[in-house]
Amino acid sequence: MISEHLSPWVWFGLTFGQILLVTVILLLATAFLIYGERKIFAGVQMRKGPNVVGPFGLLQSFADLGKFVIKELLIPDGADKVVFLLAPLITVTLAFGGWAAIPFAPGWVVSDINVGVLYLFAASSLGVYGVIMGGWASNSKYPFLGALRSAAQMVSYEVSIGFVIVTVILLAGSMNLQTIVAKQGGGFWHWNILGGHGVLGLPMMLVMIPMAVIFFISALAETNRPPFDLAEAESELVAGYQVEYGSTPYLLFYLSEMLNIFLMCSLFTVFFIGGWQAPFPTPFLAHWPATLASLFGFLWFLIKTLFMFFMFALVRAVVPRYRYDQLMRLGWKVFLPTSLVAVILVAAYRVFVPGV
Repeated sequence: MISEHLSPWVWFGLTFGQILLVTVILLLATAFLIYGERKIFAGVQMRKGPNVVGPFGLLQSFADLGKFVIKELLIPDGADKVVFLLAPLITVTLAFGGWAAIPFAPGWVVSDINVGVLYLFAASSLGVYGVIMGGWASNSKYPFLGALRSAAQMVSYEVSIGFVIVTVILLAGSMNLQTIVAKQGGGFWHWNILGGHGVLGLPMMLVMIPMAVIFFISALAETNRPPFDLAEAESELVAGYQVEYGSTPYLLFYLSEMLNIFLMCSLFTVFFIGGWQAPFPTPFLAHWPATLASLFGFLWFLIKTLFMFFMFALVRAVVPRYRYDQLMRLGWKVFLPTSLVAVILVAAYRVFVPGV
């Protein structure tokens, strides 16, 4: 985090450098996450997966990047060309923008804002506009139907995600993501998934564990991931809102989808399993240099986030697709009332349990 006492130009340069560093790291991480996901699918299906391009197939994602970049850019007849090209740009910009508030380690955050949760809500909510614009501008019924499905799905599950995050805010007493992580220090029994207040909070694990499950499933629906990829269901809609896209615009849509998936994994880490906090007390960090202690925290953040990504990939590999009516029924009739009741229970716990 950059000091506000610096001159405006120095502050701008350092902030720009931070943004560029995070962007480059995310782009490289996405390439290897795609490779890792394909290897997980291959393992589940008892086949090899990518193993030709580079050692162990590690350069497969970069080969795919080259293929997409050199492809001819085609725009359908009758499409609104400006909106058609603007849609993937908006989508990928918002996907990158969400990472500005994510704390990777103590002090390692591009923008440490007190309403970080609201900022993330805004960034994720605006992402639906890119999908709608892409489906509508394609001037074809399949992309348009896919865009409508995706918009309804994303809006529906954002409601339950919102109430789940309210329970986390109530436990932490703050909307600042760094504060939420800092209050989960001292061992895994202080993590929000187990009530967030050590031994006193353990009864709340009966509420927070289901909330973590709801967040995980809603994140799958929010990012159009199987088994909730109804916006891209091949049997009805070919490839949904992306069906008329190819070359670089399609690559931008795919990149934004992967970034959003990884963002949801990091949010699960921050909200429920302690973020950069180790699962055991770390009094020894007080004697370490600040940079080394931060690297230790970043390592734990990375391990937890990659584990959540593994769970996302595993669900995609083994769970069959839902029907659309089942998807909507789950969101509105199960997750929404359950999360509402959980908000009431957590609020009552904070008010009436002494010492919390």
